[in-house]
Amino acid sequence: MDKNRIQGTKHEVKGALKEVAGKMTGNHVKEAAGRLEKDAGKLQRDVGKVRDEHKKH
Repeated sequence: MDKNRIQGTKHEVKGALKEVAGKMTGNHVKEAAGRLEKDAGKLQRDVGKVRDEHKKH
């Protein structure tokens, strides 16, 4: 398994938690930062998936 998949998932979860915390406290900056980190994590995870598929072939 590519390390980007693991790191991406970690950032995705961390960002989602940060986004929820921002929503709960009304902190729009924290909410946006969480959304950004979550989306970056999804992208990193997808890069890892592509690399894994490439290694198989």
